[in-house]
Amino acid sequence: MDQLVAIEVGETCQGNGDAEPDRMARIPERLQKRDQERQEELERRKEAKESKQVTEEKSDFFTSTFSKEKADIEELLAGGGEAESGSLAGRLEDISARIQQLQKFLNDSMVFLPQYELRQAQSALQKLQSGLAEKRGELLPKKKFAFRSRNVGANNTNKETPEPRKGGEQASRPIDLTDASVTASPGNSDDVSAQCGFSNVVSQVLIKRADEINQRDVLLTHLSSCTVKLFGAPSTLHIKHVRDSTILCGPVSSSVFIDHCSGCTFAFPCQQLRTHNTTDSRAYLHVTSRAIVEDCSGVRFAPFTWSYPGLEEDFQVSGLDRERNNWTQVDDFNWLASDTPSPNWSVIPEEERKTTWV
Repeated sequence: MDQLVAIEVGETCQGNGDAEPDRMARIPERLQKRDQERQEELERRKEAKESKQVTEEKSDFFTSTFSKEKADIEELLAGGGEAESGSLAGRLEDISARIQQLQKFLNDSMVFLPQYELRQAQSALQKLQSGLAEKRGELLPKKKFAFRSRNVGANNTNKETPEPRKGGEQASRPIDLTDASVTASPGNSDDVSAQCGFSNVVSQVLIKRADEINQRDVLLTHLSSCTVKLFGAPSTLHIKHVRDSTILCGPVSSSVFIDHCSGCTFAFPCQQLRTHNTTDSRAYLHVTSRAIVEDCSGVRFAPFTWSYPGLEEDFQVSGLDRERNNWTQVDDFNWLASDTPSPNWSVIPEEERKTTWV
């Protein structure tokens, strides 16, 4: 019996002895793995630090370059107006071109800019564009405001075909405001010097072309049951108090502002979209930054599909990135829940999207 116990104890000890070398052999393997993970973590931290440093360097370069160009443009805008009308117009066009280049510089830098700095730069550009519009109003002679209806029967290659309305009626003839600006009355809060656009029109087809709107502020206000076609690249687009209308516009260099609209269809490319107090409307959008909705309901989005001859050239004039479209990235300032989609906006299903524009 004692001999049997001794044999069992001996076998047990021998078994433990065999396991010990295996355990010892695995220790270097675990240490090596832990060391490898530590090295990988150090490499990740190094890359993150270098990336942050590069981003900060880019941001610093943007800030200094943007600030210098902004100051130069402000100095040009503050210059005197003692010159011939033709040379004044040329000087204003030069300023407009520099603002356009500054806008493109901002668009190209958006990837690495902090949100605060991006908003500051957008605000500065908006002030420059407004300053240019005011300077145009001060220095250039005002032109008479006149509606000129085109004859449907006339031979005109640029004639727009009347569009059908509800009840089988046809929309009124297109209105062309060649060489004309719409400026609000002194008591109107929508007043912007030398601002062009359309106001207080019902059931018309309204058209403006590139030579009228390029790099200018455009205002559309108090329109009902209208179709508006803006061929060109305006600086900004303001759409206020419009209902049951279709608004089509070429690339907008900076922002589009929509306020108090209902039952409308919009189509335009822009750098940023801000929509307020708007209901039951559709936006066919190309936006290089983001779209913002506030106090809205029933707003639906789809990618931009309107096209016309010269659209690519207008994209170049606007400075927008043709390849970047964030049309699904919509911020609802009235909806803070990050885990639940906002009920105030939605995406238009593909089968419901408009692809043909009259």
